[in-house]
Amino acid sequence: MLNKVIIMGRLARDPELRRTQSGVSVTSFRIACDRDFKSQSGEKETDWIDVVAWRNTAEFVSKYFTKGRMAIVEGRLQTRDWTDKDGNKRTAVEVVADNVYFGDSKRDGQGGGYDAPSYAAPASGGYAPAAGGNQFAEIDEEDGDLPF
Repeated sequence: MLNKVIIMGRLARDPELRRTQSGVSVTSFRIACDRDFKSQSGEKETDWIDVVAWRNTAEFVSKYFTKGRMAIVEGRLQTRDWTDKDGNKRTAVEVVADNVYFGDSKRDGQGGGYDAPSYAAPASGGYAPAAGGNQFAEIDEEDGDLPF
């Protein structure tokens, strides 16, 4: 079975970082995704998609993303059922984020002058660039030995 979702849109509000009773970080936010087509009235419609991120991804999103920033979310679709205080059965559909990436550049974003590294949060202890964000080293052209 396959449950894979990739969405791109702007954050509708600032992410809310919380912690579970056991101290696990979790953040929730909403992405506004414009549809590729216009309605009969000639206007583009927008889908409002709820997203939940856990652990390192939650910390990353809450630190570097704000309302209006473009984000690319990769994850899975999840439904939750519950009963509200009035006894009505409710269902929530949300994306559980595995990875969240920047969808715009620093100068294009509306979030102001943030200074974030140019990588997405690793899902589990992955790669992080060296200080200064540059993971590449220049090769001296005079040296005849290529590193591969």
